[in-house]
Amino acid sequence: MADTMRDYSEKRDFHRMQVDTRIDLTDTAGNTYQGVCRDLSGTGMQIILDRALDEGTQLHTVLPSSSDQFPPFETVVTVIRCVPEGDRYRLGTAITEVKR
Repeated sequence: MADTMRDYSEKRDFHRMQVDTRIDLTDTAGNTYQGVCRDLSGTGMQIILDRALDEGTQLHTVLPSSSDQFPPFETVVTVIRCVPEGDRYRLGTAITEVKR
């Protein structure tokens, strides 16, 4: 069992990309926020934000592109956890839709 858990953890770590870039967020009520996306995987993102958001909150996200040749990366995410981190909050989110 320990080998299986380690294999899964290694696979998960392999697919996680450290990005540390600005991200624009809009909730379903139209409120907008700007945060920092710390990491990105095929299934979720870790976002640092100045305010707490409730678990279950849906957000439209836009990660700007670093090149004019590529469009911004847009998704819909659901907040699955919100943890205080100093004077900010670390959000764990699950990607529910990739817009483009």
